[in-house]
This record gives sequence, structure tokens and C-alpha cells, in this order.
Amino acid sequence: MNIGTMLEQVMPKARIKARLIDVVSYASDAGFYYLLPKAVVQPVSEEEVKRLFSFSHEHRIPLTFRAAGTSLSGQSITDGILVDLSQYWSLVRVEDSGESVRVQPGVTGAVVNAQLKKYKKKIGPDPASINSAMMGGILSNNASGMCCGVSRNSYHTTRYIRFILPNGLSYSTEIKEDYGRFRLENPAIFDTLIALREQIRSNPEIYARIRNKYKTKNTVGYSVNAFIDHHEPMDILAHLLIGAEGTLGFIAEAVMQTVPDYPMKSTALIYFPDIFAACRAIVPLTNSGAEAVELMDRASLRSVEHIPGLPDVLKTLPESAAALLVEYQGNTQQELDEKSERFLAVAPELTTLNAPVFTTNPIEQAFLWKIRKGMFPAVGAVRASGSTVILEDIAFPVAQLGDAILDLHGLFKAHGYHQAIIFGHAKDGNIHFVVTQSFESPSEVDRYDRFLQDVVDLVVKKYDGALKAEHGTGRNMAPFVSTEWGGEIYEVMRSLKSVIDPENLLNPGVIINADKNAHIQNLKELPKVEEEVDRCMECGFCEYKCPSRNITLTPRRRIVVRRELLRLKRQGKTPAYKELLKEYQYDGLETCAVDGLCATACPVDINTGSLVKRLRRESHSDFANSMAMMVAKNFRPVAGAVKLALQAGNAMNKILGANTLVKTTGAIKKVVPVMPLWSNQLHASVDTKAYGSSNIKSEKTVAIYFPTCISRNMGGSADKEESIVDVFKKVSEKADVGFWIPDDIAGTCCGQLFSSKGFKDAYNYTVNQTIEKLWNWTDHGQYPVVLDITSCTHTLQGCRPALNPENQQRYDALNIIDSIDYISDYLLPKLTIRQKKNAIVLHPVCSLQHMGLEAKFVSIARQMAEVVDVPLHAGCCGMAGDRGFLFPELTRSATMPEALEVKQKDYEGYYSTSKTCEMAMSDAVGKNYKSLIYLLNECI
Repeated sequence: MNIGTMLEQVMPKARIKARLIDVVSYASDAGFYYLLPKAVVQPVSEEEVKRLFSFSHEHRIPLTFRAAGTSLSGQSITDGILVDLSQYWSLVRVEDSGESVRVQPGVTGAVVNAQLKKYKKKIGPDPASINSAMMGGILSNNASGMCCGVSRNSYHTTRYIRFILPNGLSYSTEIKEDYGRFRLENPAIFDTLIALREQIRSNPEIYARIRNKYKTKNTVGYSVNAFIDHHEPMDILAHLLIGAEGTLGFIAEAVMQTVPDYPMKSTALIYFPDIFAACRAIVPLTNSGAEAVELMDRASLRSVEHIPGLPDVLKTLPESAAALLVEYQGNTQQELDEKSERFLAVAPELTTLNAPVFTTNPIEQAFLWKIRKGMFPAVGAVRASGSTVILEDIAFPVAQLGDAILDLHGLFKAHGYHQAIIFGHAKDGNIHFVVTQSFESPSEVDRYDRFLQDVVDLVVKKYDGALKAEHGTGRNMAPFVSTEWGGEIYEVMRSLKSVIDPENLLNPGVIINADKNAHIQNLKELPKVEEEVDRCMECGFCEYKCPSRNITLTPRRRIVVRRELLRLKRQGKTPAYKELLKEYQYDGLETCAVDGLCATACPVDINTGSLVKRLRRESHSDFANSMAMMVAKNFRPVAGAVKLALQAGNAMNKILGANTLVKTTGAIKKVVPVMPLWSNQLHASVDTKAYGSSNIKSEKTVAIYFPTCISRNMGGSADKEESIVDVFKKVSEKADVGFWIPDDIAGTCCGQLFSSKGFKDAYNYTVNQTIEKLWNWTDHGQYPVVLDITSCTHTLQGCRPALNPENQQRYDALNIIDSIDYISDYLLPKLTIRQKKNAIVLHPVCSLQHMGLEAKFVSIARQMAEVVDVPLHAGCCGMAGDRGFLFPELTRSATMPEALEVKQKDYEGYYSTSKTCEMAMSDAVGKNYKSLIYLLNECI
């Protein structure tokens, strides 16, 4: 019996992932280790977690819990059973008027902060990965970050936790009765915790060492400061679980004490002649009230010199220079002014290369932080193919930070890490260094081993610092926990692991590991595969953006599988290769929405959608390409046939019942999977030739209106309102703005239909034909061209590489704009808002985000409604043009989080800017979404 079948005694088969593609795609996290799990499971309740613990003990198979998998030290991978918490553990509940927040492990830190923002609060930990990192990892790794120091990390801001021990018993520090139950049900654990507490407290030397070590950031080993900070054994254990990296138990829920989220900020990038001058400024800046003091060495500054908009001074800094990114924060301008005055008082003490210039402009501040946060990906983007990026974090006493950094520079040089950079949270003595490393040969592994051994000696023996300040021990520093803490404290940690997890089945090999070479075992290879794949660092930052994340693969996991396919092929493992390739067709290619939102979150700008388009293109047969080209060359009759089919479908539903075609196509699809599903949002539109004056250019004409093929054929409204072309005409007339619809618009397309499916020749043909028409329609670029579907606008705006040289010149002279631009720039200035709606909700489509129009979209809506909501979980709907008709499970999964959020309130209107996305959201929410131009028509 295979493990997948065995696990069916624990949970339903649907939440057990044991196919080859499942275990392969979960074998990597953001670190540089690789272990192939036996199966991946997705529990939905504490009861199922308890059954998993029982299963693990019965079959002696290890368990590892994983949330987002953004950990960097190898703590969220396993060769046992991987427990994926990313999908069903997403509770967030703000309590005590924002003073605390209750969370489950599967919600990202950014979502928690978004819920707290209205209370001017946030969680204490602020890791750079907060958009992707989930609370399970934030708690289990004792995350901190840029502004939280040592007092606002996970350990210090966790008020209560609910946890399950490996023996299957659960407790909550929020329930008084659980303290007595814990003592009665776990006598061995209870007595051991008391004995260890007394052992530490009775030894002044050990006590002092623990207290001193936690004055700086430290995540090496277990949080043994719990024995000093707390008296009750269950409280001690609860805080030991924070930072235990899932090796002592499962954190099912936590109540976090929140911290202020200051609305006022003042930020500056200050340059210093050398690292010592920068380090000497840390203490006075910290004492003056600076919330953030981020250090950057010369190499790190050089790594971001290419970012457009950076001051020229960056390129002229001396070789020894360094910089501090300093930020003051406050609730009011007065508070900020007071802190600024304190800065001015210490400024004469600083030896700077420039006069510090602070900005309160949010855009300028975001740019300065972009510089700081862009350093890690900057190194990742230029690394050699086949190498990985290693981001280490260590901590030194602040007073010795300058000397320590120079010593690190010496180690980089000695071991040949010539692209290494250093940056970090200076006021905490916490620095990160980034090196690129290949593990493809024994000599490279040996180089890394020797380098790390030297780093350990430098940090521990010379400076008595911390080998891990905030990234967790993992597998990487497990062999060196004893080196840092000493034998007696390490034995305390070993005793904890032994009494709580005596079978060593909970995330074995992490934190406590007897193998002194664990840091160079199970290293991840990153073989050269293809351009899009090779740049990927497998950090997982993209995953929360992916519409298919909860049904098949994410961008990271698509790339992990691509790498495994190459490995299997090289190793001659043909059966496994064929099996994985077959599974990849659906999981990797067919259910990718190719929306490209992953690129907006990727540190190295990888658009996995572009990769999938290319793979689709390469998988097409000559016959399929020929058919696509035939459709492209005969698009007008094909579009006409589609419109006739829609009209017939509408008529059939009218005669036989509203859901006739939904049921019919659903039944056929069960037999013929390629059958597209009907949606009751499909309504044929009327002929554009019925628009009279719109077909004549006049002195009032300011734009060429290009009704997209979607609008021309299915632009009718589900609630029997006028079509989008009708409404477009009506609002333009009200504004006394003229537009022209070309007579030969029929058969014209932006090419998205072919681009998304990977039909390159058909796409190239289509966009070249369209640009030629636009050139003539606009009188050689004299008029802007406005489209009414944002995804079509985005497609045309990005078509230049597919054009021939002549059409590229034409394209450069054209001005292709979206309906959002048309409304904002041409219509609203000439209109008066007569009535506002009370509350509306928006769905910003993917293309808006790519085009940078989301803010303008929201701004327009706010002029026409008192309350404008953009759902926290708004993202790609998964429709991907027609993909939602072919794979409706993709759309259902992608829209579910947003739809659940929207359904919690009643709105007067539901608006977006793309017909197919509106259809998807209408089906998901049960309300009629329509184009924003309808809102304009309703309010003017």
C-alpha cells in the first residue's frame, strides 16, 4: 500500500498530494537544501493534525509543517510527510480595538497588517518577505525585521498561543484550565521544564549569558530566554515554540499584541566616507529616536547603481564608502518634528559625505526603501546560471560592527566571493551578507564549507555574536548551535527535544542535529534549464499572487518541476521523466493563467506566464499552428460565427430555461473535457454599424474608439442594460466629446487570443494587421486609440516586439490608451457628477496593475461613490481570456478568496474593466460586475 492510500485514514483523498509532480514541486523552499517528501497533505482542522501525529508515530514517518516556504535555512523541507498549511488556516480577527490580532498559520503578514491598518496598528515582526511570509513561519522562526529590533519580534509580541504537542494533546495559554491539564497530562515534560528552569536560574553564569545573548537579535537554537522570562512551565513551553521552527509542536493559533503603525515618516539616505564612520553614527541615530537604521556597504550600493532614478552621487562614491538609510516615524507631524530636532542635535557628530536630506514624500520614501530592498535581488539577477544565492544573517555587538564588517570583507576575498555584499539592520548589530554559490562540484561544496567554518569562528570566537539573527537555525546552522551557546545550554536544548519529541519525528535534522556536516548535506542543485528558469531563486515571493496556487502549481513550483525534469532527463530516468512531463501538462501549463502578476512580486522580475506561453508554443503541432493562422486570417467570419452561437445560446436559454446551456455544457464536459462551459454572463451584443455619428470623424473627434472583439461580440449586459459600446457613446455625448468607430472594425483583434495560447505566428500576423489599421484610422497617429477592455489595451501596448520594422515605426507614433485614461483625461474634466452612490466595490484586473493604472481606476470610482472598496484579496480571477471556460476549476479557485470577502457586504454596484473578468467575478459573487464606464453613466 502506498503512502497516499495509507494517509486516507487521516483525511480525504482530495487533500493528499502524493503524485510525482506534487512531491517534486514541494521539495524546495527558499533555502538552498532539497529533500523529496513522501507525500504532501493539507489538513483543515486540529483534529486532522492530531491524526497526522498519530499516523507519524504509528508508521515512524517524520512530519514537517510548512506555511509559505520562504524560510532560508532549510527548515521547511522534509523527506517525510510535508504538512502544507498555506490554504486552509487563514483566520485573521482584529480584537481589543486593534490592540491585538488573532491569527492562524496560513495567513500572510501583509494581510494581517492590512486588517490592522484602519486601527493604525501592525504586528511587531516586519520581515522583508512579509507580503509572502505566513504567520506560521513568522512565529516558528521568531521573525523580526527592519524596525522591530529585539523587543517587537514574534517572541515578545505573542500574547497567547494554541498548540498541539507531538503526543496529540492540545493546549491554549488563553485558557486557565489548560495549565492544570498540561501538568496532569504531561508529567515528564512538565517536570523537565521545571528542572531546566531551575538549572538555568541557579547558575549565574548561564543566566547572565542567556540574558546577554538576547540583547541583540538571536534565533540560534531554541528561545531559552523563556526559562528566564516566564515561570509557569506551560508559558515557558509556549515561548519555546516561538522560534522552534516546528520541531517541538504545531502552533494552531496565536494572539499577537500589536504595535503602532506610524502614519508620519521622514526618510533619508546618508552617505559616509567609510564603514567605521557609518557604524559610529548608529548609536547616536538610534538614541535620537530613529525607527530604522539600515546599513549598506559600498558593494551593496554598487549592486543597485543601475536602478533608474538613483542619484548620480552613488556612482561617484569612494571605494570605502558606506550608507545608512535612516527613518523617523511618528503619529503626528509634531512628533516627527521633535525627532527631527533630535537628529539635528546629533548631526554634528556624524562624519558624512553629503548633507542629509530627509523626505516626507511617500513616493520618494518608497524609492529609498526600494534601493535597500533591491540589493538581495540585484545580486540574484546577475549571478551565474546554475548558482544559487545564499543570504546569511548574523549579529555583532554594535560597538564592534565596523571591525566585524571589515573582517567579513576579508573572508569574502579569501574564499573568492567577489560579488558579495553586506547590508542590514544596523541599530541591532544585525547584518545580512549575500554570496552566490554553485554546488555542482565537490570543490565548490568544500569552498562553501571552509567559508562557513571561518564565518562561525569569526562570529562566535572573535566577537561572541549570533550566527543567526532572524532567519532561524534550520539545517544550515544546526551543527554550530553548540559552538555558539556552549555545551551546557546546548544540552538544555537537546533535553527539550528529547522529552517533547522522543521519537525525533517532528522536523528532524533542524536545530538539533548530531551530524556535524548537516550544513553541506542535501544541497540543492540549480541546473541550467532555460533563461526564464535560471534566474529563479525559489524564494516563493511570487506565490501569493498566483491564481492557480490552491489547485495546481505556483510560479516557483512550476520552475522547480522544470528543473527536476532536466535532472531526470540527464540521469536517464525515462519512466519518471515521462510521468512528470505528463502531469506537468495540466498542472504546469493548462492551469496557468499567464496573467504575469508573479513578475510584480518577483525579486528578479521573472514572468512565469511568459515561460508558460513559450512552452505552450513549443508544444503546438504544425496542424494546430496552421489552424490558429487560419482563424487569424479569417477572424471576421469566425467572430461572426461566435456571435451567432451566443445569440443561439441566449435564445435557447430564453425558451428552455435560464440554466439550460450551463447544465448541457457541464454534462458534455464530463465526457469531453475540452468542451468549454457556458456562462449565464454571456450575452451577444449588437452590431457596431448602428452607431450613426460615431462612424463619422468631425471637429469634436478626440479619439478613435476601438471596441474590442469581446465587446463587439459579447458586450451585452447580464441585467439587460445597454451594451458597453452604447454606454461608451452615451457618456461621450454627455461630455460633448466625439470619437470615431472605424467602419472596418469588424475582424480586428488585439491578438491576446493567440498570444495567451502560444500561437506565435497567428499573434504576429494579427497585431501587424491591427497596427496597420490603427495607423490609417488615426491619420498616422493624429488621434489616440482607446480600447474598452483593459487586458486588450495591455496586449496592444506590449506588441512592439512582434511587429515588423515598418509597423514598429508606426507603433512608436501611436498613442494607445485604456478606457480608464479616456474617462480620467477626456471625459471627467467636462462632466458634472450629479449623484454619488453610497458604496461600491472594484475588481482591479491584472492588466491595470501591469500598466500602473490601478490608482487612477480607484480615483475615478471615488469621485462617484462615498465608499469605494478594493478587496484585500483582489487578484487575478483566473479567467485568462477563455481559460475559465475550459478550466472552470481555475476560476473558481482564483476568485474564491475575493468573492468570500465581497459577499460580507452589500454594495450598490460592482465594477471592473474587462468583460471576461467581470463574468468570472459575477459568477463567483452572484452580483453583476460591469465596466467602470457604466458607473460614470449612472452618476453624471
